[in-house]
Amino acid sequence: MKKKIIKSVLAILLIITLIIGIVIIYYKTVDIKTENPKEIEEIFNVEIKEYSGRKVFIVNPKEQNKSEQTILYIHGGAYMAEVTKDHWDFIKKIVEDTNATVIVPDYPLAPKYTYKEVFNMMEPLYKEIVSKVDMEKFIVMGDSAGGGLALALEEKLSQEEIEMPEKTILISPWLDTRLTNPKIPEVQKRDRQLNKFKLQIAALGYAGKDGKDNYLVNPIDGDLSKLKNITIFTGTNDILNPDVYVLKEKAEKSNIEINIKEYENAGHIWFIEKNSGEVLTNKGYQHCLETIKNQAE
Repeated sequence: MKKKIIKSVLAILLIITLIIGIVIIYYKTVDIKTENPKEIEEIFNVEIKEYSGRKVFIVNPKEQNKSEQTILYIHGGAYMAEVTKDHWDFIKKIVEDTNATVIVPDYPLAPKYTYKEVFNMMEPLYKEIVSKVDMEKFIVMGDSAGGGLALALEEKLSQEEIEMPEKTILISPWLDTRLTNPKIPEVQKRDRQLNKFKLQIAALGYAGKDGKDNYLVNPIDGDLSKLKNITIFTGTNDILNPDVYVLKEKAEKSNIEINIKEYENAGHIWFIEKNSGEVLTNKGYQHCLETIKNQAE
């Protein structure tokens, strides 16, 4: 009886391994890119630029309503997914409510590309943006993997004395792709959206052969000493939540304050992703909007 069970388990594991292998091979051969957001183009002035072979979408409100605020928005998706409809709906709401210009880079995706290609695009793009905008009205935002990328980008460029944004807003950021925090297994029981094993597989593609322990892949290990005005939105039912507090503790050692806005029973990117059961008008989004507008308490 035991031998039969063992054989069945091994067969299931083999099937899972084969499926994962097929998925990885597929993604390694397909260059996924974000399609032009037709619905957004109908409402706003959308300029599309080519940057390192990728698109950068610049979403402008109608000229008569345009503010001087600029937001660099870095989307999430486990470093493997393009900008989704939920992301565009969220960006649409931000532009409507702030009249800001929102810059959305379609950065290279894993596993076809690793963090090296991503930074080869994002570093010069950031430098170009800061050379043109009013830095007192410049915000960097990112959700999930995009939140981790945003933080890692700032950690790297701050060491080169590149000017940092006035504010950084991270929504459910993926701060440590290794996911070794001992509190994660308990949170996993409540998290209906993220799976630790699946994320670790995605992280291998992004890290490549040499990036597993690199701070550019795991910004929880980066130098925070030259950063400022960081706000993190996080829910208690998100396996990425425990690392937010590890980051805060490390920041305090560098005399950097991180403002954490935690929401009880909220899941991953709960006010962006409609499948989370929340809507854009909930208090998470309203508090995020207040932070953008500098009206937070």
